[in-house]
Amino acid sequence: MEIILLETIDRLGGLGDLVNVRPGFARNYLLPKGKAKLATAENIAEIEARRAELEKQQVEVLAAAKARAEQLEGLEVSITAKSGGEGKLFGSVTNANITDAIKEKGIEVEKSEIRMPEGPIRMAGEYDIDLHLHAEVNATIKLTVIGEED
Repeated sequence: MEIILLETIDRLGGLGDLVNVRPGFARNYLLPKGKAKLATAENIAEIEARRAELEKQQVEVLAAAKARAEQLEGLEVSITAKSGGEGKLFGSVTNANITDAIKEKGIEVEKSEIRMPEGPIRMAGEYDIDLHLHAEVNATIKLTVIGEED
């Protein structure tokens, strides 16, 4: 399915690019979220007419993401969780827990922005957590998981 991107999307393309994607990805994600439009002649003409406005919006979004990255860079967050012997947690620390801990510090973060390639954390210790704020902006925070034995 051929679509026109309305914003820069990782590993897909930039604003105004004509790309071919699988129909399900377009139908279920890109089109409902307003990240793309179907590649019809009238939509292509509309995008070209609005290109300057869309590029200005992209610059504003990028600047906001960079400002958030400056706030987050080097931030230290700690989470206390119940654990057994040797620091093994009874549950796990997920991106939802990390989001809540960052929000307590007064910085807004979405759960989907937290990258945990190894999955949930199951051991107490210190971890570097990557946050993907924009296609071009990433930040790293320091997470300390404190095991609390009964």
